[in-house]
This record gives sequence, C-alpha cells and structure tokens, in this order.
Amino acid sequence: MSGLRITHDACAGWAPWRCRGYGRRSPRGRAALPGWGEATGSAWPPGAMAALAVVFLLLWAASWPSASAFGEEFWPGQSAADILSGAASRRRYLLYDVNPPEGFNLRRDVYIRIASLLKTLLKTEEWVLVLPPWGRLYHWQSPDIHQVRIPWSDFFDLPSLNRNIPVIEYEQFIAESGGPFIDQVYILQGYTEGWKEGAWEEKIDSRPCIEPPLYSQDKHEYYRGWFWGYEETRGLNVSCLSVQGSASIIAPVLLRNTSARSVMLDRAENLLHDHYGGKEYWDTRRSMVFARHLRAVGDEFRSRYLNSTDVADGIPFEEDWTRMKVKLGSSLGGPYLGVHLRRKDFIWGHREDVPSLDGAVRKIRSLMKAHQLDKVFVATDAVRKELEELRRLLPEMVRFEPTWEELELYKDGGVAIVDQWICAHARFFIGTSVSTFSFRIHEEREILGLDPKTTYNRFCGDKEKACEQPTHWRIAY
Repeated sequence: MSGLRITHDACAGWAPWRCRGYGRRSPRGRAALPGWGEATGSAWPPGAMAALAVVFLLLWAASWPSASAFGEEFWPGQSAADILSGAASRRRYLLYDVNPPEGFNLRRDVYIRIASLLKTLLKTEEWVLVLPPWGRLYHWQSPDIHQVRIPWSDFFDLPSLNRNIPVIEYEQFIAESGGPFIDQVYILQGYTEGWKEGAWEEKIDSRPCIEPPLYSQDKHEYYRGWFWGYEETRGLNVSCLSVQGSASIIAPVLLRNTSARSVMLDRAENLLHDHYGGKEYWDTRRSMVFARHLRAVGDEFRSRYLNSTDVADGIPFEEDWTRMKVKLGSSLGGPYLGVHLRRKDFIWGHREDVPSLDGAVRKIRSLMKAHQLDKVFVATDAVRKELEELRRLLPEMVRFEPTWEELELYKDGGVAIVDQWICAHARFFIGTSVSTFSFRIHEEREILGLDPKTTYNRFCGDKEKACEQPTHWRIAY
C-alpha cells in the first residue's frame, strides 16, 4: 500500500453541499430584541405576546446544534425530517459493476469476491452492498423483452443473501442516499507493465487510466455512464486504480483514502477471491438461493415431466440455508440424466473441448445406459437448426421451453436458473468444459449433497479419447 495517494475532496466546487459544515448555522448567540429586559412601564401592544412566542420558538430551534455536529451530513434529495428522525443512516454504500461482455454466471462469481470485501469492511465500519441491477447481457438475446434494470429479487432470494452480508437493491439505495448520485467511482485496471514472473505480489496504486473511461462529464461536471441502465445516475468523481490481488486489498483505500459515502468499483472482476473454496466462499455461495418462484417452476417441471420430487429423490432442502448441511453422497437425485451442452461461441472458442452434436449424443446415450436412465434433460444455447438436429438424434430429450408470457415474466436469466435447478437435481450430470454455467451447477449439486462422482463430469471433444474432468471443490461448513 506504500505510495498510494488517493484523496477525495468533496469540497471542490462541483459539490459544496457535501462538505462538513456547509450551510452550518452560525454559533449560538443571544438576539437583542428592542425593549427586551427594559422596564419601560408601558403595556404590551395587542398581539405582542403571540409574536414573542414565535420568537421564543425560533430561538429554541436555532439553539440546537446542526446536523453536522452530530456527524450527519445533508445529502442531495434528503429532507430535514430524515435527519431529525434518524432515518439518514451513517452507513456507507459499496456498489460495483463488471466488464459488459461478462455473462450471468461469472457475475455471480464476482458477487462472491465482493461479499468477501464487504465482510472485511464491516470489521471496521458499517457498510452495505448495493446489488447491481441485471441487464444488457450478451447471452440474453430474446427479442421484444425488456431486460434492463432487473432487480436481484427477480432471480435470488434477498432474505437469504442478507443472512450472509447486508445487501439492498439499487432503487433502495437511491431512496436512502438522497438520489441517484455515487460519490466516488473507482475503475479497477491492471498495470501497464503487466505481471512480472517471480514472487506474486499483491498491490494497488492510483494510476492514470490505461483505457479511456466509459464515462463522460456533462455541463454540470457530473459523470454519466451506463450505471445499469439508470441513465439518471451520476458519478461525482471518477478515477482509476491499478490493482493486482484479492478483493480485500482495496479495503484500506475505502476505509482511509476516501471519505465518500457511496463508492462504486467498476470492472470488479479484476479483483481475485480472498478465500476460494474455503468456508467464507461457501457461506456466500450457499446464501445465493434462487428466488422461490423460479424454484417452484423448476420443481413443477421435474414432477410433471421427469418423475422427480425432493422426497422421492432423497434431496433435503431448507429455506434457511444456514440450517442446511447435507452429507455428500447422501442425496440420490431424480431418475434422469442432466446435460448442459454449450454451443454458440464455444463451438469456435473452445473447439477442441466441445463435441459435435453426434459426439454429444453418443456420450449421452452411453451415460443413460450405464446409469439405467430413460429420461434426459438438456440445457443448451444451441440455435434453432441445431436444436432440430438434436431432437432428431435424441427424440427422448426433455427441455424447459417457456411460453412467450413466461419468458417475459422470468426473463432469460430466470429461464437459465430453472435449467440449472433441474440439472442440479439429476441423478447424473455432465456439463461443458470451462463453462461457468456448468460450474454453478456443480456448486448447486454440492450444496444439495449429491455424490461428486455424479457431478464433476464434462464432455470431451470428438478428437479426445479421454479428457481431464472438472476439479472437485469440496463444500466447507
């Protein structure tokens, strides 16, 4: 941390209202009223007593210390009633965003890293994580569906998240903090000199931005940007930090180098895990319980089309994840094969690892025979032409295919969660190499207590006689 010099001067001309003492009342003093305390011997004029009562009230109100004297500040959009009622919390807000091309399931992994950072901050100060609204993701390509400004509660159970760390939705942040203003935006980047071979060194420095920031100043010198589709949001200050290390390396910056009440970390995927695979990692991962309505959709589909229920499959489930500790291998799973077959960009981006449709079907049939399963559920992003071919080669294939009304309600992200939930309950699962979609299914099955031998499996490429299977990251309680 040596050499890090980051300052945040909220008293610069662009935001004087954020200065401690800005607009503060003058020191308390006595007012000299004409005739006050003088024995004039004259009678009070009509109405004088009422006027004097008003003066007394004004003097009494002025005698109270300012909000700043109590350590509270007056923020844009905040009412005096908020301060007097104590509704304006002293807590600070941590926000974050991820590189736009990154998908839904990698973003879930970044959440785990940021949760670890928040736990570090909470050891010193009161912070809350503001959940970044979902939207504008590459893989969400369904036409004519509004898929921006999506709250986390559409996909995840917020009470479950809050059992791990304090979180709020972005619109609650706007209501609490006084408006769509973010005091400080830090863009996280690497180092221009790159990483030098040798001993690993964690470091963070204030550096010029390597690439032009995706923010622009308006005529009021506020910063405009994507901000999760909330075009009214403004950043008050934007700067870049070069970072190399785990998430909590940035904690001293947030605690000591800036007094900003709300701080956003853009490009947060540049932070690494603090404790990958450890108890803290799994606590956060276990807290990411899918929204109840999506689980209900998946459960109803399992029951109707796959003859699968938690009772019949021997899979325990608790709404309170802190009470759910299942012995690995104790859960049986539903009487079907679960498959995640990634296509689209993986066909050319990972061509050595991804089988042809013919190769995938051969493997699927082999697994169905080996495990005596006559049903197979397939989650895939295959285009229509490939789906038709897959259905011809594998007529017993079962897929979750929502109606347009259901798709509009659940969004592409909700449909992906239903797919993952169904795959997570299968007797045996096989996924796609290096796919974060498959990784999240591995974790879900680990949480549900299925045998790791039935979980950590992937397709090999057509030219591979054998291929390395996924690593088993054992759950920690």
